[in-house]
Amino acid sequence: MKVQPVILSGGSGTRLWPLSREHYPKQLIAFVENDSLFQATVRRMAGAPGIEVAPRPLVVCNENHRFLIAEQMRAMKVVPEALILEPVGRNTAPALTLAALRLQAAGNDAVMLVMPADHVITDKAAFHGAVARAAVLAEAGAVVTFGIVPDKPETGYGYIRRGAALPGDSGAHVLAAFVEKPDLATAQKYVASGDYWWNSGLFVLKPSVWLAAIGAFNPAMLEACTRAHAGGNADADFCRLDVAAFTACPADSIDYAVMEKLVGGAADGIPAQVVPLDAGWSDIGAWDALWEILDRDESGNAVRGSVVLHDCADNLVMSQGRMVACVGMRDMVVVETADVVMVAPRERAQDVKALVAKVREGGHSLAEAHRQVFRPWGSYDSVDSGARFQVKRIIVNPGASLSLQKHHHRAEHWIVVQGTAEVTRGEETFLVGENQSTYIPLGTVHRLVNPGKIALEMIEVQSGSYLGEDDIVRFQDHYGRA
Repeated sequence: MKVQPVILSGGSGTRLWPLSREHYPKQLIAFVENDSLFQATVRRMAGAPGIEVAPRPLVVCNENHRFLIAEQMRAMKVVPEALILEPVGRNTAPALTLAALRLQAAGNDAVMLVMPADHVITDKAAFHGAVARAAVLAEAGAVVTFGIVPDKPETGYGYIRRGAALPGDSGAHVLAAFVEKPDLATAQKYVASGDYWWNSGLFVLKPSVWLAAIGAFNPAMLEACTRAHAGGNADADFCRLDVAAFTACPADSIDYAVMEKLVGGAADGIPAQVVPLDAGWSDIGAWDALWEILDRDESGNAVRGSVVLHDCADNLVMSQGRMVACVGMRDMVVVETADVVMVAPRERAQDVKALVAKVREGGHSLAEAHRQVFRPWGSYDSVDSGARFQVKRIIVNPGASLSLQKHHHRAEHWIVVQGTAEVTRGEETFLVGENQSTYIPLGTVHRLVNPGKIALEMIEVQSGSYLGEDDIVRFQDHYGRA
């Protein structure tokens, strides 16, 4: 049986701020292992016994993350079946509809394994077994989800109520109901009954089945996605949509758009079923959930980076650069980045989302972006700034180039720290080596290229009356940016 992985990578993960930000969300971060959460999702079905897994996953992602996603896949040497770009966020149901339309257009009606890009699953063997059982049900026309077998009452997850057991040894049940996040007393009753599982957000179903279901329950969504897909175009490695058509699409989750309408039986001839999953699953929805899955010391502390603790217990402390030193702390979260330090009680981890909203209301860009900003050619880090000047550390990947551009309001001085830069300045092109520098006058057309095989590292000093990133006029760009 063939299974087609479909990865939905559209979230922003604001509860994991300040590590996760709108322009660099949690699925792109390596919280648990060397791979990012997205990369771990791509690898999740590797080596699954008894299942023919399509080697090219289909990915639906936010257009703003396209180069980051493409670079992480390139680093894994994985070529996507398609990389569909959403110009605006419309939740998971339109994203899955786009994936199904793409596969249908290619004549592919293999069972889809639909996975959010930001989950952790530690027991791959158990996951593979559950997917194999679910795929058999999906091949027969069912929409199948997974219920996470709870190990404690949890108020941060929605729940699934299982109905009658299905024949056979799959352990599957009729999906009887979806339940919103409960209070603690209700969650305790759910777990004690044994009839409720956590809602995983994972699905197994055929493209044709999904399109029939979304057409029956939300025809406006199907119509908008069909027009967006049909009116789109291929752009290098990406599949772009018709922006106006997709912007007009209703926004809804898979659960609300379809699953809740299927529960309790075979509505419209499509059965909704649930398979239990006990595989070390977490959606890392907040800092307390990350603390639970990380390795901890004998005092219950989970630490990352340069951290020193004295008389501390049950804390999560993470440093990306500076040393973080704590004394006498209990049940706290401390996260240090280059531009933010966030401190909160672990029991208030869900409130970080409200904190980010206040940061955004204050007009700070720190809700959206890190100090280090990634671009398709590499990255830059804003080291210092003041009135009429800004200093950046720039990394250009081997073989990559910035756009041919000019600035109306700033001049730039480039100093090469490592590697060799090929510089276009006006009508001339020349090389700048290590410990050498060059100057780009205001209004001069210029381009920076790394012709070498190692990363080019530079210090850029900008000076001028306006230093915003929107002071760029592009004439040529290898990455299709406006």
